[in-house]
Amino acid sequence: MAKPQELLPVGTRVEVVEIPPYLKTADPVPRLRPAHLIQLHEQGVIRQRRMLGTYCVQFANGLFLIEGKYLRPLGAAGLESDGRLPR
Repeated sequence: MAKPQELLPVGTRVEVVEIPPYLKTADPVPRLRPAHLIQLHEQGVIRQRRMLGTYCVQFANGLFLIEGKYLRPLGAAGLESDGRLPR
């Protein structure tokens, strides 16, 4: 999980480590959506940093605002030599 003092840069690939109670869309007029639109361990890309440790993350099902405590950055240390996640 990303700690509040660890700001993740835009473009970082992240993984969902805990499903939030709901999702908030990153639309100009945000809406609350059910949390089942993303799965545990689903990967996404940070598109924008927001205030108070919130990130705008692009997932397969859309662009959502998610707190950093629900995300973990994927780095070279967590990947296999060919770029895949370990099983």
